[in-house]
Amino acid sequence: MTSMTKKPRSTEQTDGATWVAVGQSNDLVPDGGVGARLGDQHVAIFWLPSEQDALYALSNFCPFSNAHILARGIVGDLGGEPVVASPLYKQHFSLRTGQCMEDESVRVTVWPVRLNEGVIEVFNQPVAAQNLNATNEEAAA
Repeated sequence: MTSMTKKPRSTEQTDGATWVAVGQSNDLVPDGGVGARLGDQHVAIFWLPSEQDALYALSNFCPFSNAHILARGIVGDLGGEPVVASPLYKQHFSLRTGQCMEDESVRVTVWPVRLNEGVIEVFNQPVAAQNLNATNEEAAA
């Protein structure tokens, strides 16, 4: 597993919400995940270079195994939905919404994420459930 080691720094503020730098673009692994810290949150960042909206940020915490492991999961596609498979028990989580594909009562937190001049930035406010289909920039607005 690759883990980002850059010290987070705030880059922008809007009504108390902030884009936080968590790493550099060269920390990303094509079609894979990396772990990062957003304050006291463990975030898994995935890069799918073949997709239009190529960056995703989910909680790194798998609620089935109670471990911070989702960044180590295998990235794939289920019925057109980009997903990550939890490394231990293999549940699939949508990279767009955090929804578990096998259990609709389970969803992991999703954050807006973007590249800003080669810096990976995660918005420190999670995406609200009603705004899960928005782009990263729309979700952070």
